[in-house]
Amino acid sequence: MTSLRSLIRQSALTLMAGLLLVFSVLVYVGGDALFHRFVDGRLFALAETLSEIVELHPNIIESSGEDFARAAEANRGKKEQNELHEATHSLRVFSPDGRLIWRGPNAVAQAPIPNHVLDQVRLRNTVFETVDTSDGKPVRHVFLAIPRQGPVRYVLQAETSLLLYRETRKGLVILLTLGSGTILLVAWVGSGWLAKKVLTPIEALSTGAETMSEADLGQRLTLDSPYPEFRRFTQAFNSVMDRFQRSGETQQRFCDIAAHEMKTPLTILQGNLDVALMKARTTEEYREALINNLEQVGRLIALTRSLLTLANFTSGKPPVHLVPLALEPMIQDLMDELTLLADDRRITLSFESHAVPPVLGDAQWLKQALINLLDNALHYTPSGGAVTIRLQAVGDGVAVAVEDTGHGIEPEHLPHLFERFYRTDWARAKDAGGTGLGLPIVKEIVEAHGGSISVTSQVDKGSTFTLRLPIPVQQPTQI
Repeated sequence: MTSLRSLIRQSALTLMAGLLLVFSVLVYVGGDALFHRFVDGRLFALAETLSEIVELHPNIIESSGEDFARAAEANRGKKEQNELHEATHSLRVFSPDGRLIWRGPNAVAQAPIPNHVLDQVRLRNTVFETVDTSDGKPVRHVFLAIPRQGPVRYVLQAETSLLLYRETRKGLVILLTLGSGTILLVAWVGSGWLAKKVLTPIEALSTGAETMSEADLGQRLTLDSPYPEFRRFTQAFNSVMDRFQRSGETQQRFCDIAAHEMKTPLTILQGNLDVALMKARTTEEYREALINNLEQVGRLIALTRSLLTLANFTSGKPPVHLVPLALEPMIQDLMDELTLLADDRRITLSFESHAVPPVLGDAQWLKQALINLLDNALHYTPSGGAVTIRLQAVGDGVAVAVEDTGHGIEPEHLPHLFERFYRTDWARAKDAGGTGLGLPIVKEIVEAHGGSISVTSQVDKGSTFTLRLPIPVQQPTQI
């Protein structure tokens, strides 16, 4: 597996090499084009100067001999002579049929002019060509027609050596190669330094995390880095540790309380059995002992079922299947099921409904949440009281409120109602068989639906538990 350090260095080197290659190719191609343009421009300027002299003095070729070339050079001026000093150049004049009429002092013997070149010049086209001399040296030619207007009397050839051009091009290649190599070396060293700079804080965090144990969950990593990204990374890691520590403490507390809650019915079971076996009992006494034990078994089953439900909802994937769900028919069915129980306790059970849109919900689990709330409301509301369910749209969601006229809840207990196994003293006295898991289960179910639960209460007036469920966003219809 490639390490991040190696990946950073290889990526930096590859990127730099690619950029340098593109840059070098562009410089080489551009430089080559500029050199060619410079050579051709100088050569064409020399040829035009001679052409103008011949046009002004048609007989100068036959009469001047080598003085013609010197006259042309003098006419070009000192500046242009200096610019062309480094490049060997020569001149030749041919007849329209390709016969050599005159040549400058630097000109050497060469092969006859190709026919296709003569044809182009006779058409008054300027022709450039690159050839190699007999000794292998590259030269550049330009051919012009003289005069520029009217019948062609002469063909002027200007020639310059390309040795300086090729040496310059070779030097450019060497310069680009050395420069690219140096830059790549610097990039390799610099990328190593950068990788070390970047990875040192990460290695420090990794070392600190690897040395942590369960006994060190309260410790937090510190990183003295000037870069905000690393400080943010450290804060995020410490935040995860905070959540992990709270989760571990909650789990430990949950296990301790669950063990305590299960210990009580098991102790009662064991005591009843011990008493029943101490001596012979009558049938009625054995029956009473079995009934007491059956009650404790029922309590254990209810506790176990509640614990399994909480375990499912606190896992990574709550067991809910969200589909579009109309709440009013579901609540109405639930009301029909509980009406007999409410009547038996002489409690008025009513349902106030307003038109609300469907929500995304799981009917089974939402029904279970409402049953838990209604069971508490009916259980803690005295005879002659009332329990009301209200369904209405609130903002961008739907609210289901369960209101009772029971004893109410003291203000100091309200923040803890949804904690597992939490029960008020009054509730314990009223119902010794409760588990204290009904409201936590409701909270987990509602949050699994993306909603929330809240409670308001006044002592001796009653309590109101309100579920809020979001309305699904309507997708725009495509036409």
